[in-house]
Amino acid sequence: MKPIIVYASTHHGNTRKIVDAIAKEYGVETVDATGVKEKDLSKYDLIGFASGIYAGKFHPSIRQFAKNNLPVNKKIFFLSTSAMNRDFSASMKEALNGKDPDVLGKYSCFGYNTFGPFKLIGGTSKGHPDEEDIRNALAFYKKISETCSRFQDVI
Repeated sequence: MKPIIVYASTHHGNTRKIVDAIAKEYGVETVDATGVKEKDLSKYDLIGFASGIYAGKFHPSIRQFAKNNLPVNKKIFFLSTSAMNRDFSASMKEALNGKDPDVLGKYSCFGYNTFGPFKLIGGTSKGHPDEEDIRNALAFYKKISETCSRFQDVI
């Protein structure tokens, strides 16, 4: 199986911590969508989109990257870090329009946030993602990669 994670982590590097841990543990290739605008994703069996959350959405570079580069009918997953620890993957809907992806899962966790007025109080979710968040992200990735591998073994 050939996996890749496309990410944007521009505020405190919260998402990058999660992506780097998965890349190190499982040998996953990564691409920073804030610097790389085009990449042929057709040869990848599993594609992750990872982002901090900005005004309730995945980073614009992730949305644009998916819109421009994601082939049709790919197995994908989402990773996100935010002050609210909620699933914001719906913000990718327009970028995925017409791509018909098979979404294998979504993982989100808290991320340190000093945006706007939160800066005045020292931020929120200080210390996140922490070791537990990273362990949970690794377990999430292991589960979906095993699911993807089992599917390939059947073909």
